[in-house]
Amino acid sequence: MSTSPDIMSPAQAEANEVAGASSEPVQIAECRTRAERRQFIEFQWEIYRDDAYWVPPLVSEREAFYDPAKNPFFEHAEVGMFVARRKGRIVGTILAILNHRHNEFHQERTGFFGGFECINDFSVAKALFDTARDWLRGRGMTVMRGPATMSSNDEWGLLIEGFDSEPVVLMPYNPRYYIDLIEQYGFHKAMDLLAWWVPIDVAQDKVLKGKFERVVNAVLKRGKFTVRNAVLKDFNTEIERLKKIYNGAWEKNWGFVPLTDHELQHLANNLKQFADEDFIFVAEVNGEPVGFSVSLPNVNRPLRKAYPNPKTPEWWTLLKFLWYRRTMVNSVRVILLGLLPQYRASGMDAVMIYKTLETGMRKGVIGGEMSWILETNEDMNRINKLVGGKIYKRYRVYDIPIV
Repeated sequence: MSTSPDIMSPAQAEANEVAGASSEPVQIAECRTRAERRQFIEFQWEIYRDDAYWVPPLVSEREAFYDPAKNPFFEHAEVGMFVARRKGRIVGTILAILNHRHNEFHQERTGFFGGFECINDFSVAKALFDTARDWLRGRGMTVMRGPATMSSNDEWGLLIEGFDSEPVVLMPYNPRYYIDLIEQYGFHKAMDLLAWWVPIDVAQDKVLKGKFERVVNAVLKRGKFTVRNAVLKDFNTEIERLKKIYNGAWEKNWGFVPLTDHELQHLANNLKQFADEDFIFVAEVNGEPVGFSVSLPNVNRPLRKAYPNPKTPEWWTLLKFLWYRRTMVNSVRVILLGLLPQYRASGMDAVMIYKTLETGMRKGVIGGEMSWILETNEDMNRINKLVGGKIYKRYRVYDIPIV
């Protein structure tokens, strides 16, 4: 029987019981081998077993993500991977992350924590945070920020509101008690990230009719740009054309770190596996891309149904996932929507939103999540409200001084 995310699951209760009282010592060890990284990854299934909404990852995907030889993030970052044990049993995990590109781009000395999973025991959480703090402080950092697994281009933020549904594709999830563990340690809010839900029937009334439609038609009549679908069969050419837009469109956003060419190609290759070109739009002026939007099918629903886990052969999990995917993908996540700065007042963003909603109507989706959006991004939050969206999940990024 599934449990509500704000109630301790049987696995969490069992882990706490095995760990014993908080007076039992906590040992911290760094993961240095592939086998130790595997233990780090598999601990998630202890925390979230029987959770009603957690979407487990593919073990092979997480192994590649944490492998310095496979993830280009490690080309400009240092990562310490730690597990906490009590009486020989793993009771928590954490990453300490030094992203040199972040500090070069923002002129900061900020380190990050991520990969945080922990039983509901503050003494364990404190030992983990102390370890990450000391690791970062020893490398000259003055602030610890997170959760970030491993950067703002990956999973970013702690879920603090919206525990009544599963996360959509590539969004984080965590037990509610993590809020208390993090805030008790002394972390304070740095920024909130918003997830808006836009029901397709509401959007139809708000966008495909009335004022928004008139605005879009007026923009299109000016005829100064075109909007087309991406062509995934010419994938590498498309990526080359869009590279310059990605970093230029988001460079002023809080927390943004430009991707290297290797990172961008790696990200695109990963997304291509489940992308739908009908939901990817490119805005062009005189044949040159100046903006784009990407909405991803929400494959989390069939993935959770297939339920990847370390005890099941992954080929069998993937077969189940492909079977469920045929009928269970009924929503999208608008993951990227950006224009080069000089074109932001052109109305192209409204056109791409309009076309995304038209496609959603045609394909029978029930709605879409717009995420994540900085709470300070007034333009995007206004647009989300205009199209009938409501904030239904909130994620928080925390800071703590470590000098």
